[in-house]
Amino acid sequence: MLCNFSGPVLIRVLPPLLVTEFVLGLTGNGFALFIFCFHLRPWKSSTVLLFNLAVTDFMLIMALPLRASYYLSGISWIFGESICNICLFMLAMNRSGSAFFLMAIALDRYMRVVHPHHPINSLSVGKAMLGALVLWLVPIAMTAHVFSLQHINTTYCESFMMDTASKGHLSWHKFTFLFSFYGPLLVILFCTFQITRHLKRRQLTNQTKFKKALYFIMVVVVLFIVCFLPSNITLLAILIKVIPGFVCDDVEQLTTAFYITISLTYLNSALDPVVYYFSSPAFKNICRRTLNLPQTDTCESAEKKTRETVSQSQSQL
Repeated sequence: MLCNFSGPVLIRVLPPLLVTEFVLGLTGNGFALFIFCFHLRPWKSSTVLLFNLAVTDFMLIMALPLRASYYLSGISWIFGESICNICLFMLAMNRSGSAFFLMAIALDRYMRVVHPHHPINSLSVGKAMLGALVLWLVPIAMTAHVFSLQHINTTYCESFMMDTASKGHLSWHKFTFLFSFYGPLLVILFCTFQITRHLKRRQLTNQTKFKKALYFIMVVVVLFIVCFLPSNITLLAILIKVIPGFVCDDVEQLTTAFYITISLTYLNSALDPVVYYFSSPAFKNICRRTLNLPQTDTCESAEKKTRETVSQSQSQL
């Protein structure tokens, strides 16, 4: 038996939350894509990862108005089963894709700080795009099963359902949700630990360039944990509580909490522009210049000033 939850809490809480995430995500990721496409030159391999993260976040954000409409209608889907499955696939695939690209960005920063002379750091943009394409295939393959989900009726559109009898594709769906968080989380934490350890060992934590690298990876960690951890803990609690012979009332409060916390995962896509902002001085200065804000000094400009000073000194000699 499938459990149908339609608590008034979801109808009150989720629409304003989803609309807020949509507005923030559309503005931030749209602005980031505009900078990536028309202002940020030349691209590097790390830029390719950031651009693809912005794309997956933007695609996820575009599905949120349909979810907001679903809850505003009293948890009633009015767009048909095909659109429902497409919407659920867009949410699941891009949520996983966002996590994997954040993981790849953390790995990229780890390699550049801890192994600066490794050949992968000089990867061409073309090869980086090919790697990004392969990375896209992972969440697509993991979430394609969403198109085969069976819903209670044509007005119900959920991919996470509690069932008194196990369903293979539902179990796989829950597994991919958990794996898409805990897998990247372990990699991101490893990268953070290794970067911190490396900088402390070489006493580089006070140098501006390396301090920014550490701040950047910390921003990734905090955003990732804050947005993804609550829903994963709640889902694990539900899976532990769901035992043979359970009744739907046993997990109704937990499931309501899960639907709310899973909507917080979309907040990660809305806040990822913060990652782009701290990703490089070039991106930051383009943002500030576009918004008519004062420019900040970059490592490149500082180096340029140093070279100019040396050149002037030599000419005087």
